[in-house]
Amino acid sequence: MPGAAVKRRSRHGAPPAPTREVILDTAERLFAARGVEGVTVRHLAREMGITASSLYNHFSGKQALYDAVLERGLGPIVETVAVAWQDGLGPERVHATLDRLTAHLVRHPHLARLLQRALLEESPAVHALLERWIGSLYREGIAVVRKAARDAGWEAEQVPHLGVALFGMIFAYFTNATALRRLAGWGDDLFSARALAVQRRFLEQAIIRLLGPRPWSGPRRPHG
Repeated sequence: MPGAAVKRRSRHGAPPAPTREVILDTAERLFAARGVEGVTVRHLAREMGITASSLYNHFSGKQALYDAVLERGLGPIVETVAVAWQDGLGPERVHATLDRLTAHLVRHPHLARLLQRALLEESPAVHALLERWIGSLYREGIAVVRKAARDAGWEAEQVPHLGVALFGMIFAYFTNATALRRLAGWGDDLFSARALAVQRRFLEQAIIRLLGPRPWSGPRRPHG
């Protein structure tokens, strides 16, 4: 259903032209639900009550729009991760980083699902965009994790696994929580202040327990 900002009519009965942010919000939602291959420019235009030619006034095509959605969604995350914890993994720094990431994902509630779907796409064009954005995000994240992991006593070969685990913990709440809420009978609104505060506290504790400096006598290996 088109958003309220798009559905409002002008004095002459014509819908107002959607802003760039409205177009990106609509595209983010549809790409998350259907994947880039399942959405056409005509779909996007119809969702906003405009013509396809009007959409081309803002973006040269669907791929350019998809790239803009990823840039808006992932750019701030890559920037945040790149500077996170460079001065140590103190609770205040972890809290500030997770506060920014959570607030960004709340502003873009379809972004996490879009990323999950994008990772499953087989389109070469999508893979090129993923290498640019998710590849950059993962490399920046691994650089941050590697420094903390060394102090926490993890083996070098385990660092990529830590990166995947942290990526999953941060994004999975927004990707899968609706289904888990239904299956587990959660009562809270997932985007309520209370529920989000619980999620942030969980992430803070989990990350500090995983990566916080601590005495380490060496990796324990199973006998036998």
